[in-house]
Amino acid sequence: MKVYSFLEIYQNAKKNSPFYKELYKNLPEIVSIEQLPLVESTSFWAVNNPNRNKILTSLQEDGIVFKSGGTSGNAKFSYFSKEEWATYNEIFGEGMSQAAIQDKDIVANFFYAGDLYASFIFIMKSIEASSCKTIQLPLSGTSEIESVLKVLNEFRVNVWAGPPTSIMKIAEVAARKAAYAPSKILFGGESFYPDQKAHLLSLFPKVKILSIGYASVDGGHVGYADKTCEPGEHLTFSQSSIVEILDPDTELPIREPGQKGKIYLTNLIRKLMPIIRYPVGDLGEWVEPEVKTGTRKFRILGRSDEGARVGPTTLYYDDIASFLSGYQVKLDSTGFQLIIRHFDQLDQLVIRIGKTAKGQLTEQELLKHLEKERPVVEELARAQKLHKVAIEFVEPDQLESNQRTGKLKRIIDERF
Repeated sequence: MKVYSFLEIYQNAKKNSPFYKELYKNLPEIVSIEQLPLVESTSFWAVNNPNRNKILTSLQEDGIVFKSGGTSGNAKFSYFSKEEWATYNEIFGEGMSQAAIQDKDIVANFFYAGDLYASFIFIMKSIEASSCKTIQLPLSGTSEIESVLKVLNEFRVNVWAGPPTSIMKIAEVAARKAAYAPSKILFGGESFYPDQKAHLLSLFPKVKILSIGYASVDGGHVGYADKTCEPGEHLTFSQSSIVEILDPDTELPIREPGQKGKIYLTNLIRKLMPIIRYPVGDLGEWVEPEVKTGTRKFRILGRSDEGARVGPTTLYYDDIASFLSGYQVKLDSTGFQLIIRHFDQLDQLVIRIGKTAKGQLTEQELLKHLEKERPVVEELARAQKLHKVAIEFVEPDQLESNQRTGKLKRIIDERF
């Protein structure tokens, strides 16, 4: 397992990555992390593509490539060397062994596979790399339900692992047909909300619902949950990544517990595609006082303004802006914002647009174009994995702004 110091990661990026070389051109060789500028996600991904990549520090000679991204064709590719990928799995696997998995568990993996998705193979390899003696059943989130029920019964599966939207659909049928009941459900990729938990407990009264851990395909490992963690809480991987929570307005570090800020990640195992002061896309707060060394507990508090995670997919603000401009919706100073809600056990996205930005199309016409150009939103709604997207035009003063700065809030997460 190869973990580097912060200075090794920084100096390698400054020397060998065109993107970071430009970002750090006026900085010395020896710095502290707080001296570094923050990575801006839009500019980062604009130069991170297979043909003209300015993020990578060298040509990729081995390893694996994953794709993340929302509903457009502008995919975001994440590159890992073979050694980095193995280290990532080992670290996350050991995090899972703190509470999520244990010896003799039989785990059904319901995460998504194929199309360069990371979640299925990542969880499979991480469980394999952990110190726990487990049996894995690689079902995936797209398996036929009758086949799933047969496996659950024949192997007496005690642990389900998957995104909440998949887990909820499987649970309904499994309970109705009296399939072998899980003792643990491990979720990732989305939050599990109180109404979903209550419904699951009504189906399986003895089941424990636990986070499988906190990671992203673009950033890497962010946190793990142990037996002391309450819902939404995780501990930092202090030896192999640096988690910062920064004030959204001043971009200064928040050190005291209970103050909401944006989560930034510096990954200490990735040299090929450096992740340094990178916005994870979530808001959070520290739960425990600051410590000089070791892990520190934090709580996730919903999405920040990079992208709206709704159900099992992410819709990026800039992507929606591009879509709207393509249909003659002029986004002047009024602008628009993305509202994320949760009710009846599913998420919903509302695209709220100031009336002075209105084009010639009605809300319903615009929605039809969105469903045509970004078909995943309609597919997920039909599959009952999220509510139908809503578009609404409102008076400009109904767009919510930051009370301190007056800036328009790009994404408002009402679930937390």
